[in-house]
Amino acid sequence: MDSARGLSLHTAWQYHVSVHSLPERVLSHVRRLELLNAGERVGVAVSGGIDSLALLRLLLELRGELGIVLSVLHFNHKLRGAESDLDQAFVAALAWEHGLEFYCEAGDVGGHAAQERVSIESAARELRYAFFHRLLGANGPQELKPDENDASCRGPEGPLFHGSEEAASRSSDGGLLGRPPSQYLHKIATGHTLDDQAETVLLRVIRGAGLRGLAGIHPTLVVEDDEGEVYGEIVRPLLTTRRRDLECYLRELGQSWRDDATNLSTKFTRNRVRHLLLPLLEKEFNPSVAETLGDVAQIARGEEDYWDNEVAGWMGTAVHWSEPAWAKKSELVQIRGNGGTQAEADATLSDLKANIGDVPWLVMNASVDRLWLLGEPLAVQRRVIKAIGDEAGIPLEFKHIEEIVRFAVQEAGSGGEISLPLGWKVRRDAHQIIFETPNRSEVGPAEDYEYELPVPGEVTVCEIGSTLEASRVAANAGYNPEHLLDGESLHAPLKVRNWRAGDRFWPRHTKSPKKVKELLQERHLPRAERSLWPVIVSGEEIVWVRGFSVAARFAARAGREAVAIVERTIGSERL
Repeated sequence: MDSARGLSLHTAWQYHVSVHSLPERVLSHVRRLELLNAGERVGVAVSGGIDSLALLRLLLELRGELGIVLSVLHFNHKLRGAESDLDQAFVAALAWEHGLEFYCEAGDVGGHAAQERVSIESAARELRYAFFHRLLGANGPQELKPDENDASCRGPEGPLFHGSEEAASRSSDGGLLGRPPSQYLHKIATGHTLDDQAETVLLRVIRGAGLRGLAGIHPTLVVEDDEGEVYGEIVRPLLTTRRRDLECYLRELGQSWRDDATNLSTKFTRNRVRHLLLPLLEKEFNPSVAETLGDVAQIARGEEDYWDNEVAGWMGTAVHWSEPAWAKKSELVQIRGNGGTQAEADATLSDLKANIGDVPWLVMNASVDRLWLLGEPLAVQRRVIKAIGDEAGIPLEFKHIEEIVRFAVQEAGSGGEISLPLGWKVRRDAHQIIFETPNRSEVGPAEDYEYELPVPGEVTVCEIGSTLEASRVAANAGYNPEHLLDGESLHAPLKVRNWRAGDRFWPRHTKSPKKVKELLQERHLPRAERSLWPVIVSGEEIVWVRGFSVAARFAARAGREAVAIVERTIGSERL
């Protein structure tokens, strides 16, 4: 529903001065960081809520002084049924009212979340930012274009858009695709505020983060192609502005907005930080805690920029990469022999090449001079080790980095090697610390693992390079019901482990239970990956298997609290 509730005289007076100067403060921030420049085509991402709507109205007020050309962008996540469509119609009408070009696209967020094994929030962000990237020219000739036949994208006198009159075709995922606009956008502006920044920093402190995590939301996100060529930027002009100031600004303009009820639900972690934790910190500890956390993020970004430059130099001089013996072509030829037939040798060679092709980043060893590393400060040692992990695709946590540092200090003869996630190993000699890629020519039996998963909570499973999170959610919160468990039927804590011989599982909408081994064989998974495949157990029953619908008996039920299981790669960013 639209919102335009009145403020008390006291509240209105309290914010009168700051709101009057809001456009000037935003302009100062934009110019200081050079976020927007004269002559640029800028798309404003508008959801219909307070933050993005205030951003659009502010840039409309400032566009003459900035010399920019504005358009409006909207991504319909289709998570709230008719309400989502009403959001789209509201934004479309606003674009028409101000004579702005309008681009919209819709996506199956729930389906994408299930397919990629990510949360609804992450899936929504991925699809939304893919939409942004295409408008910046990421995908060459195939580009987004407004659909002039969509009633929600029309004004009272016709299409809301400028440009080609050719009707846009609909993509298979519900998006609006067609010919490119006459000119791609230079930048896209999003409505992230100081409140969003404070929430992000707090969440990362709670979950554990270094300087990179404490840097929070960056004012500018450079968008590059696979070759590193920059084709646009995503900017956040409101990152130093409080949400309450934006709300007061809209009220003074008499501008209504759209409310999303899910933003009020404390079932979501970010909403609990927003509505419970931050207000508590402001009331009981520091009235300016949001500004303080924003300062922390700014300091961390400056430090991180420095370290990034330093690490780039070390990776080019102190770290050396080499192909392991088992991956070299001359070694692959030697597979034939030992009395085997030509067909057996060809099959083995084909399997090995497939193993290498599955994970091309796992076919290079890294080495660093041990004396050089030990001669550097501890901060440098940690940074180098983390950089090697990032380059090699090893999901290293702080505990792994500390273990490697301690291992490097020990004498060469006092221990052979240590194990890392995804089968990597580290060994040392008198002169080098060597990171050894897993030998893809040897697929031996996997070691079993088992971890406790609290509800709500998360657990890191190094054996598969993933973190699994269990969250309590409303059954109608936009998640794919095929992947929601009934919270009342579960016996907490849950257990995460790899499947074992004899395990049986009955996925929802199937006729009968099957052996997990058979289910995985039907998916034609590589043997090494199959042996570590995760399942979640409640009591003695398997309720979740990666890639399948939840267990039939434990599926979420209408009107009852549900539990969502989300898997993400260790070290991946969560917003």
